[in-house]
Amino acid sequence: MRVALIAPGGVDRTGSHRVIPCMLWLIERLTRAGHDVQVIALQQEPRPDQWRLLDADVHNIGSRPRSLRGVAKLLALHREKPFDIVHAFWASIPGLIGGAGRALAGIPMILTLPGGDIVRLPEIHYGGHLTLKSRAITALSLRAASFITVPSETMRAYARSVGVDALRVPLGVALDRWPAAPPRRRDPAQPLRLLQIASLNRVKDQPTLLAAAAQLRDAGLPFTLDIVGEDTLDGEIHAAISALKLGGHVQLPGFQPQARLRDWVDRADLLVVSSLSEGAPIAMLEAAVAGVPTVGTAVGHVAEYAPEAAIAVPRRDAGALAAAILRLAGDEELRLRLANAAQARALAEDADFTAAAFLDLYARAVHARKAA
Repeated sequence: MRVALIAPGGVDRTGSHRVIPCMLWLIERLTRAGHDVQVIALQQEPRPDQWRLLDADVHNIGSRPRSLRGVAKLLALHREKPFDIVHAFWASIPGLIGGAGRALAGIPMILTLPGGDIVRLPEIHYGGHLTLKSRAITALSLRAASFITVPSETMRAYARSVGVDALRVPLGVALDRWPAAPPRRRDPAQPLRLLQIASLNRVKDQPTLLAAAAQLRDAGLPFTLDIVGEDTLDGEIHAAISALKLGGHVQLPGFQPQARLRDWVDRADLLVVSSLSEGAPIAMLEAAVAGVPTVGTAVGHVAEYAPEAAIAVPRRDAGALAAAILRLAGDEELRLRLANAAQARALAEDADFTAAAFLDLYARAVHARKAA
């Protein structure tokens, strides 16, 4: 099968920086199975270029207008050798390009909505439904899709509430790249080690996490909190840590490549999610595979796994987040039960599961086109 995978980025030629791991895991499994994968990346690098990655060809579009360049590249590659399927990640420009491929060349499209495509959070200027233009682009992408997928049941329910019929296809973890480890009992004499893996941005809502951390300190809980991710807020979170006098508890090691993240996860007792919106999050699945449970806001897999395999609390509720962490700090048996239940789910729906699910959708979309 010849597959056009359209993405905003996440396929850097290094394979380690500026990448979306779950996308790389899918590409790797498709090419291993003998499929011809052509990746159209919209803004990986500022200049147009091409490189090989995981036995796939990456075509970087470069400078604007990305939508026109993307459509032109898709059609040119299709003329060289026809595509069987287009798989677009995100309903914005990737979905628009894939939709053009269907309209102009009859190529069926799978559209994956990993996160904020159908979300509207005007208070932080976030979401694909925020402006009239973005809503129109999303609507066109949705209309052109043969199948629409989302990574969690939580997001599927939300999609249904705004009139979008989507299938749940989780973006699972590659166990050959990120091997499973049994949940470990923590030493109660040591501080509770909390971890967040997320860019510092408005959607991840680190201010709520820091407010919860201040409450943990005031409650006398010995703990450390590592927030691992790129700073996109120009030092704002650093200033908040200083203002709350959390410097002895909270560290910001910055961006870490995927190969180094495992060390942080292996040292953690709890992964903490404070996001206002999430389709998954993938970091929670990675933590689960490594034997680390999650407590966090009721988004994505956190809400989907709760209460048996995670603890979910309301968004922007620092008190509830702190109370949930304190509960797990004092109940090691509960923490281990959550860890084991989360790991079982994550292992059952790994990257191989994801690739098989997408290949099934590809085949169904191709069959539907031929039968039409």
